[in-house]
Amino acid sequence: MAALPFISRLRAIQWNPFFWAHVTLLTIGRALTRLWGRDVMLYTGGVSFFSLLAIFPALAILVTLYSLLSSPQQAAREGEVLALIIPEGARDIVQQELVRLAHAPHVAMSAQGVFALVVGLYASHRGFKAMLAGLSFIHDEDEPRGFVGFNLLALAVLIAAFAVLSLMSAIFLGLRVMGSAFDLRPFRGVPWLFSEWTWASAGLTLGMALIYRWAMSRRPVRWRASLIGGFSAAVLCLFASWAIAFYVQAISQLGATYGSIATVVVFLIWLSWNVNAIFFGGALATEVELSIDAHTAPRASPPGS
Repeated sequence: MAALPFISRLRAIQWNPFFWAHVTLLTIGRALTRLWGRDVMLYTGGVSFFSLLAIFPALAILVTLYSLLSSPQQAAREGEVLALIIPEGARDIVQQELVRLAHAPHVAMSAQGVFALVVGLYASHRGFKAMLAGLSFIHDEDEPRGFVGFNLLALAVLIAAFAVLSLMSAIFLGLRVMGSAFDLRPFRGVPWLFSEWTWASAGLTLGMALIYRWAMSRRPVRWRASLIGGFSAAVLCLFASWAIAFYVQAISQLGATYGSIATVVVFLIWLSWNVNAIFFGGALATEVELSIDAHTAPRASPPGS
């Protein structure tokens, strides 16, 4: 008897693959329309600008904190491993900054770390505010938060994002250290476990799913829609790293047009593509939730019944 509700639920599922293909394509098309048919580019520019301001102070904070546990040189080496998810060309800027920080005096690093903390917090907070404003705009939020509530929400998301990033980085670097130092047998033969791409995709999926669920709207978005949006955003962000590297190396010679600032241009393009991927994930989560609501809503009884 206990299995009857489960069996009836299975029978109610639409098993036609053409139906799900149609729903999937329709949902993606509506998400793209929601993304492209609006002034989302204004929010994309704002998030990209403040992300650019926040990245390098974040590197200084990373090296400063890591130097308290080991050495700036070791922090630079581990940072270069994490920087592999950035496409070649844009990656050069990050690696050069890590090398510079690694060779800076410890006293200068401490003072620079304090200054970087102030600048990084300001730029990160503004960047998250622009991102949340863009996601609310995409989601058609009809009850926007007030000034104080919105700033507190952006600060909470910033702290949570930093905590998730720190946790994922600690796990990733810890596995690499244990695997190389102790030669742990359970970790051998599992290359994906040590891949920066694995942890970047997992961290992006988790982080963006939480943002889509709790910060995109006053009403929590469905978990299914949030996870689908987070996974799609993570896939597109990682694809953007590969695509921009392929574009720069095989198609476009940006150096002939931009000269010495070509690396900065590549970095900005990579940032804007990642921001667009995040906004597409929010649009897809919105459309998936609307599609779920449409297919689970009770059908109205015909007149006269």
